[in-house]
Parts: sequence; C-alpha cells; structure tokens
Amino acid sequence: MRAALEALWGGTFPDPVTIRLPRGHLATFPLAERMREDGRARAGVIKDAGDDPDVTHGCLVRATVTPAPPGAGVVFRAGEGVGTVTRPGLPVPPGEPAINPVPRRMMREVVAELAARFGRPADVTVEIAVPGGEGLARRTWNPRLGIVGGLSILGTTGLVIPYSCSAWIHSIRQAVDVARAGGHTRIAAATGSTSERLLRRLGFAEMEIVEVGGFVGALLKHLARHPLPRLVLAGGFAKMTKLAQGRLDLHSRRHGVDLAALAVRARAAGAEAGLVAALAAAPTAKAALDIARRHGFPLGDLVAADAHAVVRRRLDPRVRVTVLVCDREGEAVGRAGEVLP
Repeated sequence: MRAALEALWGGTFPDPVTIRLPRGHLATFPLAERMREDGRARAGVIKDAGDDPDVTHGCLVRATVTPAPPGAGVVFRAGEGVGTVTRPGLPVPPGEPAINPVPRRMMREVVAELAARFGRPADVTVEIAVPGGEGLARRTWNPRLGIVGGLSILGTTGLVIPYSCSAWIHSIRQAVDVARAGGHTRIAAATGSTSERLLRRLGFAEMEIVEVGGFVGALLKHLARHPLPRLVLAGGFAKMTKLAQGRLDLHSRRHGVDLAALAVRARAAGAEAGLVAALAAAPTAKAALDIARRHGFPLGDLVAADAHAVVRRRLDPRVRVTVLVCDREGEAVGRAGEVLP
C-alpha cells in the first residue's frame, strides 16, 4: 500500500519498498506488480510465508489506492480474493472487509505519514486483493467463521515465526468468539477430522464445532478467560491419552504417548497383571487400545476420566465438561463428565 500511495501522490514507485512493522522492525519487499493511471495506483508483492504452514505462501497481495471523498479518512475495500465479515464476534464488524485491526492501523499510519509529506488530505480508499484467494479460503476456517468471498488479512507483529502455528491458535480463539456472539452456549472441540465427524453425528452445529488439532491448551486458556457454559472435547485415543497424562500440546512431534505410564494407570484401576504387561509392551497407542478391548477392559473410559480431570482443573468450575475418546473409525470408546443432551 505504501508503494502505491507514494506513486499516486509522488509519481514514482519505491522499489523495493520499506515498511515499519508493528514492533518497530523495518522490512523491505521487491514489487511484483505496479500500475498508475486514471487517478489511482496499484502495487503488489509476493507473500513469503517462510516455513510457516500457510496457504497464502507465494500469493500476490495487491493494494490499489484512490482518493476518497473529503472527510472520509481511510476507507477499506475487499478486492478480489479478500473476504467480507458476515457474523459478529470477529475483530471487525459484519459488512466490513476481513482486514484485521493491526493491518488497518499500519495502513492508516502510512496514509497519515505520506499525507503530511506530500501535503495531501488523508482521505484514501484502500482496496486489498489476493487473486485466487476465494479458492484458497475454502482451505481455511473462514467459511466456518462467516467470512465469505475470500481470505482474511491478518497479522499482529508482521513477522512469520517458523512452525509457530499462531494462525491456527488465532483461529481457535476466533471460532469460540464467533460462536459466543452467535448466541451459542457450548463449544464442541475436536482434535482431528475423525473426532469432528463424531461430533457432527451427535448433532452439534457447524458454528459450535472447533477443530483444535493438538492445541487443546490454547483452547482451554481462551475458555478460562472467556468461559462458555458447556464444553465437549472429542479426540482420538492417542491424543487424549497425552492429555490424560497432563500434556496440553498434543502434537506428535512434541510428545509421544507414555505407554508405561498408561499401563501403571490401568493397574491402579484394577487391570490384571497380564494385561498391564501387554499394555506396557504395546508398540503403539492403537495397539494398547486393541489389547484392552480384547480383554474387556474400559481403557477408553479411563483415559477419558483422566483427561476430563485435566480439563476441569483449567476451567471455571461452573463450566459443564464432557470428554469423548474415539477410535480411528470415529466410534466413541470412552466418555467422562456431563451426559450429552
């Protein structure tokens, strides 16, 4: 946007263009696109997401600036591939382009700076576009959040932290906030697609379901600060065993399932010695579950109960909590907590 506005008011495109990020860092970007004609200017850069898992890596991000009516200030528009907010609960209100507060603040600051430099009124229409973004948005949470027509323009620091998955955590928080703003009093959280299918079969609405992946800790932290009356947490046996053992980051690269500890827990719950030995020697969590099933031992319920206790300790005691453990076929093999309606 800075490059386009400098060209509109000053006649030349700075290339590369340097901008100041929210934390004060300077970043420089080569222009991939430029145009100035008929009282408007356009500039684009290619997004480099580095090692962060981001569907917009390699996309063209384009800003087009035109004069706005006197007194209008900075007006934001959604161009091709940028979505529009349709539900309350997000950082910007319904009807607005899905451009978050920090990018908006950055662009307003640039407009004010350049208006002072060139002696122009700070009344500008800024249109942000990501060509092809509407298709990419189907691979994000935007449809579930009520953002239609394309992607969101996000950002809080301007920096990409490799493998931080901060965007996923941000989406978890937004999904909870959108559900609350939509009048829902419960959240159904799934650690993956299999457990999400289980929740759908149980009748939970689209806006109530949040896919948290391994970020159960992030969900609980947000709910501790902004509680809802009801939480249902569903997950596969391996992930829920990690949670039962006190892990809040359930990603496989972070922690494995402690099968020895699981065997000790089963022994404390009354499992006979042969089963305990078999569980400790099991090669995988799935194998341990299969062994327990053959012995008729309710290992899934035991894991659900321990996971429920971990969740309970981190939430307001008034929140009603249910934990569901499912197998790889999506069938519930363990339950604990409040009975589902």
